[in-house]
Amino acid sequence: MPSQSVTVAKSKVEALGKNIILYGPPGTGKTYSSVQYAVSIIEEKPLKEIKAQGYADVFKRYIKYKDDGLIAFTTFHQSFGYEEFIEGLRPVVTTGDSSEDGGDIKYEVRDGIFKAFCDNAGTPIGNGASLDLGLNKTPTVWKVSLEGAGNNPTRTECLANNHIRLGYIKLGAELPEDFQLDNKPGSRVVYAFNNLMQIGDIVLSCYSSKTIDAIGVITGEPEWHDEYPRYKRLRKVKWLVKGIKENIVNLNAGKQMTQSSVYKLSVSASDVMQILKKANPQLFAPTVKIPNRVFIIDEINRGNISKIFGELITLIEPTKRIGASEEQRPSLPYSGQNFGVPDNVYIIGTMNTADRSIAMIDTALRRRFDFVEMRPDSSLLQGIVIGGMDIAKMLDAMNRRIAILIDHEHAIGHSYLLPLGADSSIEKLADIFKTQIIPLLQEYFYNDYGKIQLVLGDNRKNDDSTRFIVKKSDSDVVKLLGNADINYREFYEVNREAFKKIEAYAYLN
Repeated sequence: MPSQSVTVAKSKVEALGKNIILYGPPGTGKTYSSVQYAVSIIEEKPLKEIKAQGYADVFKRYIKYKDDGLIAFTTFHQSFGYEEFIEGLRPVVTTGDSSEDGGDIKYEVRDGIFKAFCDNAGTPIGNGASLDLGLNKTPTVWKVSLEGAGNNPTRTECLANNHIRLGYIKLGAELPEDFQLDNKPGSRVVYAFNNLMQIGDIVLSCYSSKTIDAIGVITGEPEWHDEYPRYKRLRKVKWLVKGIKENIVNLNAGKQMTQSSVYKLSVSASDVMQILKKANPQLFAPTVKIPNRVFIIDEINRGNISKIFGELITLIEPTKRIGASEEQRPSLPYSGQNFGVPDNVYIIGTMNTADRSIAMIDTALRRRFDFVEMRPDSSLLQGIVIGGMDIAKMLDAMNRRIAILIDHEHAIGHSYLLPLGADSSIEKLADIFKTQIIPLLQEYFYNDYGKIQLVLGDNRKNDDSTRFIVKKSDSDVVKLLGNADINYREFYEVNREAFKKIEAYAYLN
């Protein structure tokens, strides 16, 4: 069952929905707004309250939450796939560079960015009033054998004195950097213990091939202790729970634990937290809470949704998440892990409607997301006047014309013109038109310059000197090609000098 803090978080932000897509034309602030949405969800505050705050301060908090692992960001593209998002096989070189054949290659299962994010979503944080559990941002879950299975003196001593111990003392206390590459017994195990295991990672004490008897968090670097006759390698641990007998086979992708003393398990940190809540609920006092987390997908419509999410797109539905009434945790194809999406994970996608129509979006995606339209907001340009030209009215005029000639999904966003608030010069306006607005209109109208002239008001001008787009006449062509017996094709040129003349903008007001 979710903790009280999770329930409170849910009630405060439920109106936003678990899965949201911010969609609209380019320049309407979709990515900008995703920052405000994310902070609103993390802080459990109304979106209106966050939007009323200074964006610089909101963005600073957003970056902190991102650094803390509460927010993740990615961008979809056509080559992005299931392997990068959920899990896949990755090649790993298993011998040194000195090998004549360049090294042996094996394949191992690697988590994708979304799965890794979800696996850690159930880990708690402290609110400053007390210490948290000591976990790092992305804790790995390790299996550790303390001498062997069952009760033994080493296990008793380790659990009593808050540490774990490892043998292979024949390798010595001082180890070369590349020692894990040799074939000596225990080299790879010791390398994992010394180098891969990090402070803040989780250790599960293996009691039998199926069960664990203790859960701890690594708190210290590797040490060598000669006072022990055996198992001299030591790392300090904060034991969170001891004396349990928990079967973890189902959580470990259906696999029993092997004899290797130290290795990574397929158990997620979130699943470990569920064991802890059951075994020692006192750890999750009101001062320690499991926060909301936000996964942002920019340009979500540019990826092949069916390919990226696969069969797991069902899992993002609120009723199918972990702890929900219809919880689903299917077995993943590579690792075999039973994977689910935690209830405290929110997904925010952004979609450019000019890039791909909203009507073309995968039906499965549409059913599982709430869509929030982002429109050009000329009110943000109020008060910006250049040579008598009201910039807010200019944007509205262009977008009304575009809506008539194409549709409102191909509007020009207000963010293109926001820099004029700091520099309201004709030179800055000219630069925005030349480098951003004209290229955007060329893309919208597939270089149909006649329609671009209508948007810019050039058709109402009598003088080419103030037209942004100039139609070249036959006489101009004759000067270039001579009086050849061919039908001359009309063509257009961008008149860059017109952008510097305030009178050229007269029919945009």
